[in-house]
Parts: sequence; C-alpha cells; structure tokens
Amino acid sequence: MIKLFKQPRRLMSLLLLGLAGALPWSLSQAAHDIRGITPVSGEFNLYAFPFNMNLPEGTSLHMWGFGDMSMGAGATHSGGDGYALPQYPAPTLIVTEGEAVTINLINYGVPQPVSIVITGHRLEASGGVQGLVTHAATVATTASPVSYTFTAGNPGTYVYHSLDGVNPGLHTEMGLVGVLIVRPADGSRSAYGADTGTDYDQENLYLMTEIDPDIHLQMEKGHYAHFTNADRYAKVWFINGRVFPDLFQGDYNNLFPNQPYEALALTHPGDKVLVRNVNAGHDSHPMHYHGENLRFIGRDGRMLSSDGLIADLGRSDNTINSAPKQTVDALWTWTGAKLGWDIYGHDTNHSCSDTDGDGFGDAGSTYLYEYCDDHGKPIPVTLPGVGDLTLGGWWSGSPFLGDTGDLPPGEGGLNPFGGYFLVWHSHAEKELTTFDIFPGGSLGTVVVLPPGTPIN
Repeated sequence: MIKLFKQPRRLMSLLLLGLAGALPWSLSQAAHDIRGITPVSGEFNLYAFPFNMNLPEGTSLHMWGFGDMSMGAGATHSGGDGYALPQYPAPTLIVTEGEAVTINLINYGVPQPVSIVITGHRLEASGGVQGLVTHAATVATTASPVSYTFTAGNPGTYVYHSLDGVNPGLHTEMGLVGVLIVRPADGSRSAYGADTGTDYDQENLYLMTEIDPDIHLQMEKGHYAHFTNADRYAKVWFINGRVFPDLFQGDYNNLFPNQPYEALALTHPGDKVLVRNVNAGHDSHPMHYHGENLRFIGRDGRMLSSDGLIADLGRSDNTINSAPKQTVDALWTWTGAKLGWDIYGHDTNHSCSDTDGDGFGDAGSTYLYEYCDDHGKPIPVTLPGVGDLTLGGWWSGSPFLGDTGDLPPGEGGLNPFGGYFLVWHSHAEKELTTFDIFPGGSLGTVVVLPPGTPIN
C-alpha cells in the first residue's frame, strides 16, 4: 500500500475529515463522468454574482462567479430564488458536437460588465456584436440577459471565461472562468469519437487556477483600477476550485457551497482514465501524474492525429506542462505491471491466465489485467511491523490490493476497499502550499481500487 505522508496528528485529523465525504462509493454506477450541466432545449442560463469563498485554513476570498439559473430548487440569494449559487470554477458546460447552443447571461451584481468568450469557438451576441477568442462580446446588464449563440465544434475540452476589455485577466482572476466539454456526435464513450483510440472507462477533470489574494481584497474594497498584471503574485493554487485537503471531498458537498467539484480520481487496474487537464489561470502549471505515464490524445479541442482518424501523434509523459488557457486531453492506465511481486498476494487462491499473449490476465483469470509474470511472487522485502510504521488514514493494514489488515485503534478507516493511493500534483513545489504552508494547494490523488469495486 502506498502512503502519502508521515503526517502530524493535527494534519491527519484534517485528512480524515477531508476524505470522509468521498466514502463509501455508490453501488449504482461503475464508471465516473465529469459533473456538469447540459443545455435545456439548447440553452444555458447563467448569471454573474459576487460571493465569498472559504479556504481550509479559515480565510475567505472575495470572488465573482457564474451560477446556473436552470437548477430549479436550490439556494436563495439576492439575485433571485431557486438558482444554484455562484461557483468557482464556473459550471462545467457539457454539449454535443454540432449542437446549436445558446448561453443566456445576466449580471446580478458583479460591479463590471461581464461577457462570455469560448476558446476555439466563434460566438454571436445579441445586438449583432460577434465574439472571437480575443474579443469580448456585448456585456450583460441587470435589465435583460445577453444571449451568446454558437455551434459546438470539434469534440474536446475548451475554456470559457469573461473578458474585461480594460483589464485583461481580471475576470479570470476573480473567478469568472470554467470549462466547456464537447462530446462526440456518435455518442461513444470516447474523447474524440468511436475508433479514434480515445475510448475511456473513467473521466476526470483537472482544472488548474491560481489566485493573488491581494487583488481580491482590492476588488472587495471597490478599487477596480488597482489591478495590473505586473503586480500580480499568486499565493493560492487550486484544482477544480479547491485546495488540499478540501479537494478530496465529494462533488456538491455542503461544506463547500460555492466549490462543487472535487478532484479525487477513482479507477481499477486496466481502466482507461481520460484526464481533461485544463489550465484556466494566468501561470503555467506542471501537473505530474504518478503511477504510469499519460498518453496525450488531444490539445485545445483538436485530436493529435496524423490522418484525422486515430489519435497517434501524442507523446507519452508523466507530466503535463500546460500553458495558460490551454487544455490537454490524455489517457492514463495503471496495471501494476513489472513491479516484481504479485499485487494481489502470493498465495494460490487466485489464478492468472494469459491466453492472448499480452502479458495480462484475461477472462479466464480471477483478476483481469493482473501481470501474469508477477503472479505468485512475494514482496522481495521484509515488511516492517505495525510498531515500526507511521500510519496514515489511507493505510489499509496490508500492502496487497483489495486486502485489509489489523490496525491500531484510531488509525486508518479511509480505505475500506484496500486501494492504492497515488499522488497527482503540481510539480512546482510552491504550488503545493497555501499561503506558504505545506501541504496545500494543487495536491490531488488517484485511488486504484481492486477489480469489481463500484465507482461513482
């Protein structure tokens, strides 16, 4: 079993709280899809509104956010009844390739004009003004919404945000930024369409942003002219709008009313995990994915292909060095191959049958994707006893996948399925802090669960 840190007692109590909301996993769904909203009759209804967002150490940040007006029953705020709260990041918009889409936007309280820009798409705004990647469109007012229409382009991942023509970057800094996902028209569970080599079993969003709290304080005081990109200095780094350890809590958790998206990825050995890596901030973020290399399949909504049919041009790497406003789609798969020992234990209670010669167990095996050359091999080290270990909340008591063991009272409890925890995090060490305190910031995790464990 892989342990993340040797943590002091206070931090471990935070970790226990941080993952409690993510367990147990639902028995009703075997695969994970990115959470978001889909258009109703071809339309999204968004509004802009200021709010305060809490951080784990107790501070609060003044934000501007987009919210969904199509939620029906929900929270109440001064902008209206029954709307979902404004959120950070903005609602993830999920559409289908070739679909005609309208975004109706109204500003209920952000003190500056607000607009919608979507990378890779040409928008037409009500009033005849067109919006390109580099041009802000007509702004919303409290009198009536502004409608932005476009046709969903190539399958892939895109950034949308508000663009202030006076201070470029301010609206993204303040939180008016989100992701548009275009799914393939053929309805396949793939990033870019059936037979393109981009099929996946699990899908996860890793949206990176960063914040300079001093700017947010100035905006809260109404000093709008004080913003300059030259003075900006980030001190807090986010994945999906949360920082460690809060990003392990489940989606739509009541503890984070304005931060609905978690960043805990779940998978099984052999699953293809589609990682939609998005840099929606102003700085570069080198996201590092432990366990296996990723295979890049697309960038900025374009499949990496030599012939337009198969994703065959992407490299293999363990780090995505994403530039600001860039999206990278990549596939990640963990099998435990060539570890030199049997991850399921070295007893004879399970089989590994490789009839197709690919090196892994097939339908005749107890565990699919077991690496048969390692079948039955013991761990080539002497394992320390419990008295010689510093135990974390994710230690199951056993080094074998799917197995649990005896633990001292008060230890463990966050890993009932005996999974392997692998760290997905920024490779810029500064970004693993919050206000210079480690650990914090962009520090996420993927959990490899034993075969057959339900995932929601």
